Amino acid sequence: MAVIVILALVALFIGLRLYSVLGERTGHEQQPILKPADSDARAAPQVTQPAVSQPAPVDNGDLAYVPTAGPGVRAILAADPSFDVARFLEGAKSAYRMILESFWKGELDALKGHVDDHVYEAFAGAVGQRQKDGLTLDNRLVTIDQAVISEATLERGVAILTVRFEADIAAITRNAEGQVVAGSLSDAVQTRDLWTFRRDTGSRDPNWLLIETDEEE
Repeated sequence: MAVIVILALVALFIGLRLYSVLGERTGHEQQPILKPADSDARAAPQVTQPAVSQPAPVDNGDLAYVPTAGPGVRAILAADPSFDVARFLEGAKSAYRMILESFWKGELDALKGHVDDHVYEAFAGAVGQRQKDGLTLDNRLVTIDQAVISEATLERGVAILTVRFEADIAAITRNAEGQVVAGSLSDAVQTRDLWTFRRDTGSRDPNWLLIETDEEE
């Protein structure tokens, strides 16, 4: 009988020790909170910054004109409130593609009405020399990476804008037999052209005329 009592006391003692170590599980205990590595760390408050207006217009994420062209652009806007920078650049890119492709194909009639007389003569002279040499161009305008107004002036109501085009062009020159004598369509080359357009702000004609072409060095 004494042995049973002793064993019961031992069992009770072990049970009390386990309870003190493990505690009582109810199923609603709070999950442990993981302490950050830096005990002094504090969550930064979320601050809403006020919107800041940009000093220059943006077109599709790209700068529409360089800062030095700003005064000229604003002068054109003052003289012609219907002038829209983004719409002009879209039209300039379309003209760039159309004029280049017409020139490459030797379709001079398509250039009339879009280029000034001396620009047309330069294109016509190059096409004539190409035909005399028995050469044809098989060029492709892959993409226009950027079109930015680099210069802008207004003189006596005449607006003049120079656009810097950055484009990837794949070019091939073939001889009379169709053999490739220069270039490669599999390797496009990045080009930087400066094209200058002119328009009388008092005219009802909304079209701009290409008056000069150049390559940026």
